[in-house]
Amino acid sequence: MKRTQGKTMFYLILIAAAVLVGVAVAAEPSVPVAQIRDRWAQINYQTPKPQREAAFMALSKQAAQARQAAPRDASALIWEGIVLSSLAGEKGGMGALSLVKQARDDFEAALKLDPRALDGAAYTSLGALYYQVPGWPLGFGDDDRARQLLKKGLDIDPNGIDANYFYGDFLRDQKEWGPAQAALQKALAAPARPGRDVADAGRRHEIEAKLHDVMGHLAK
Repeated sequence: MKRTQGKTMFYLILIAAAVLVGVAVAAEPSVPVAQIRDRWAQINYQTPKPQREAAFMALSKQAAQARQAAPRDASALIWEGIVLSSLAGEKGGMGALSLVKQARDDFEAALKLDPRALDGAAYTSLGALYYQVPGWPLGFGDDDRARQLLKKGLDIDPNGIDANYFYGDFLRDQKEWGPAQAALQKALAAPARPGRDVADAGRRHEIEAKLHDVMGHLAK
């Protein structure tokens, strides 16, 4: 089922027009995917909001280099897609449409290479795009498709923090308060990921905020 247009003003603005980003400079050495992952966490959770767009723009160029250096590496495609999605969220306005479309293309390409890469992160990340982006005629969002993809991510990583967080947030978006509570609580109880302290702490803060909102609705 296609999502109706104008779900929120943010998403209406988010895909207003197109912009070209992420062009790698061939002469520069590529950055390891793990470094892009860690830098993303620093920007997303520790960088002040006024500085985040420029930081994600710079990181998108490094992510493009990593993807071009290893075009058959699903993890490089996934992290480029995540960086572009985050940049789109910060940029909004006239600059987001091509970013979310390129992110979608990266996730789809990663699924063709290795659906289980990074514990199914391509399924989870692509599912998140499908419920966050409005549907036709403004965008490609589709709640049914989002649910399908998010469940596939959960099948691969049933106890993972991200897989459960995004599924819980999707259920919250659908006003399925009870199942949303269960998914978010499971996300909060997920085991720590080695070397991902910043990302885990930031994600748990997001989970707690969403869970507080869900609990408020359940209490009514």
